[in-house]
Amino acid sequence: MVYHLAAAVGVKYIVDDPLQGILTNVKGTEIVLEHSFKYWKRVVFASTSEIYGKSEKVPFEEDSERILGSTKVDRWSYSTAKALDEHLCFAYSAKGLPVSIVRYFNSYGPRIDERGYGSVVANFISQAMRNEPITVHGDGKQTRCFTYIEDTIRGTLLVGEKEEALGNAFNIGNNTETTIWRLAEMIVELTGSRSELTLVPYEDAYGSSYEDTRRRIPMIEKANNLLGFTPAVELSEGLKKTIEWAKENYNR
Repeated sequence: MVYHLAAAVGVKYIVDDPLQGILTNVKGTEIVLEHSFKYWKRVVFASTSEIYGKSEKVPFEEDSERILGSTKVDRWSYSTAKALDEHLCFAYSAKGLPVSIVRYFNSYGPRIDERGYGSVVANFISQAMRNEPITVHGDGKQTRCFTYIEDTIRGTLLVGEKEEALGNAFNIGNNTETTIWRLAEMIVELTGSRSELTLVPYEDAYGSSYEDTRRRIPMIEKANNLLGFTPAVELSEGLKKTIEWAKENYNR
C-alpha cells in the first residue's frame, strides 16, 4: 500500500520556482506509479482543490470542468502539474493498477510549520503569536473551506481501504465556507493577539504573474455516499486545537 503525499506545495514556492514545482510533482508521481505498477501495490494519490482552477461553478464536483488562466501565469502550473499526475493515475488504473485520488481542501492542524509554509492558517497563527500584522492578501473577501487534519486523515484512510474508491477521485474536505478576512479575525481572537489585520495586494506578495480564485467549496456527497466520509471538526474547534499545539511548540 502506497500513500503518495509528497509534493512541492505553497503558492509562494510555486510562483517563485515554477520549474522546480512542475518537475518535482510530475516526475515524483511518475516514479511512484511506475514502481507501484512494477510491484503491484495499491496507491492513494494526494491531489488538490487547485485542480478546479478558477471555476465559479461551486461547489466543485469531482467531475467538474477545470477552468485555468494563461500558461504565462505561474500560479496555474501547480494545478496543471497535479492534473497531469491525476491523468497518470487514471491511465495506470486503466491498466488494472488499484489507484485512488484524494483532493484536499486546505488541511490544517497540529504540526503546521511555524514559518507558514504552504498554509494560510500556519502563517496567520505565526504572525498572531508574534503580535505582528496579519497580512491578508487581496481584499480578504475570497473564501476557502478549511479541513482539520483528523478529518483529512480519516478520509484518506477510507479511500485507501474501501474497494469502492478504486479508480475514483474524491473531494476530502469540509464544505463550510469562510472568508480569509474572517479566518484572520478568528485567529486573532483565539490567540489573544494584539495583531492588526492589514491588506496586502497580490502583486506585492506574489508578483505580477498571479491570479486568485474567489471561492473554493467541495461537494462531498460522493465521499459520503461511497466511503461514509463526513467531516466532524468545525473550524473554531480545529483552530483552538491547532493554536494550543502551536503555543507549546512554536519558538517565539
